[in-house]
Parts: sequence; structure tokens; C-alpha cells
Amino acid sequence: MDPRPIGIFDSGIGGLSVTIEIDRQLPHERLIYYADSGRCPYGVRPVEQIRALSIASVGFLITQGAKLIVVACNTASSAALHHVRAAYPDTPIVGMVPAVKPAALTTRSGKVAVLATVATSKGQALADLISQFAQGVDVSVVAPPGLVELVERGEVNSAATRALLASYLGPLLAQGVDTLVLGCTHFPFLRTAIESISGGRMQLIDSGPAVARQTARVLAERDLEAPANQSGGLHDMTLYTSGDPASVGDTIRTLIGYDVNVVHHIAEVRELVF
Repeated sequence: MDPRPIGIFDSGIGGLSVTIEIDRQLPHERLIYYADSGRCPYGVRPVEQIRALSIASVGFLITQGAKLIVVACNTASSAALHHVRAAYPDTPIVGMVPAVKPAALTTRSGKVAVLATVATSKGQALADLISQFAQGVDVSVVAPPGLVELVERGEVNSAATRALLASYLGPLLAQGVDTLVLGCTHFPFLRTAIESISGGRMQLIDSGPAVARQTARVLAERDLEAPANQSGGLHDMTLYTSGDPASVGDTIRTLIGYDVNVVHHIAEVRELVF
């Protein structure tokens, strides 16, 4: 048994969609979260910057006593997971990939779309997933600019958000796409808007539940599970952010319906030129 917290990292608050699943499946685990909101979005940054920022963010969570790290960010996982694991070989690190495999198994029309950030859409990791698990399936990848920023502001069902989504989802629906992979942890918060725009004609798939299950497996394998009588979860979580704590706190309240403890911190990045 290990009472130390699980550390969760994302470029912003999108990783809360994964955190909700971890909380649901592992309610006794203490949680700490680092949202690099001041430097979000990662999806438009060069790969070298994403790697340096990810290493710094994960390092901060480890200094705060995290026993395991969840990289709750598709962009960071795609661009930096190998480098983060190499930088911190003594800490188990769980990453994530877009749910291409279950989408390929789910689709009835044989047409799937992946909603992703620019970096994820262009990354080799996604290309490899499609090649390995979507043989015979028509996969479209779309990366609407500005979508992550809208979620960061809590605009998950605003007129601007719906208009942007409609401009990308409309052509996909016209092509017969029936399964949509939410390939960024920010995007599950857009579920209501997407379902409204698609009229329920798309099945939405995200990686959050699978990441939570993998986290549980790694904890069990390494004997790192929390005591059964320990209190934890989202309500007791501290969220560190490199952005404005008040603004981030307001967005979190909009997204999950209650307050969490938000503390300002900027993870120190070494050897990085912006």
C-alpha cells in the first residue's frame, strides 16, 4: 500500500476528463494535477518545445511526491512520452493515444474520424495507430484551430464553439463517418455540443476510461495502491497551474460543477528557447 498521490499532467485543464475517470475507478487515490495553462496549447508548438515542457511538468509532480504519473495529454504523449520516461526511469508513467483501435472495431460504415490537435494529427504515433489498427477503415483526421483554447475558457457549448465544430463535422457526416475519436483530452468536454450538431449520428470514443484502467493495473503490479480507507479524488485534489489561478478555477467550475484547490506554479524549463 502506498498513500502517495497520483500525479496528472496536461497542457491545460483538458486532462480533467481523464482525472474524472481515474476518480471514478480509483476513489481512494489521492490526486495532484499540473495544468501548464500559461503555455497552452501544446498542439501548435514544435516537438522540441513539447518535450521540454513535458519533462519539466512531470518533474514538478515528482518533486511533489507523485508515485505514478499520468500524462493526460495526447499531444504530450505523442511527442514526448519516450523522452519523459527516459528522464524519470524510476517513476511509472502512463501515457495515452487516440482510441483508434476501438473506433475501428465499432464503426459500421467503415468510416472513422479523429478529432485532434495539429501536433497529434501530424505525429508519427497517430499514423502508426491507423496503420496498425484501422486496416480497411477509412480514417479522416481533422484538427480545428482554436478548439482547445475555447475549452480552456470554458466555452464548451458557445455559439463560436458550435460554429467551429459544425464547419468540421458537417463534411464528415456528409461522407458517412459514424464514429468520432476524441483525440485530445479537452474534447470530451465538447460531447454535448458534438452530439447536438451530429444529431446522434456519430459514436464518440475517448481514451479516458482505458487510461484509468491502465493506471489501476500499473498501481497493482507495482504494489502502489492506496489504502482502502484513504480519502482522495477530485474533491480533495490540488491543481497547480502556470496560468491565472482565478481564471483556471472559473473554467474548472464550469466544466465539472464544483471548485478545486488551484495553486499557481510555473514548472522550470531548462534549455528551452521560445
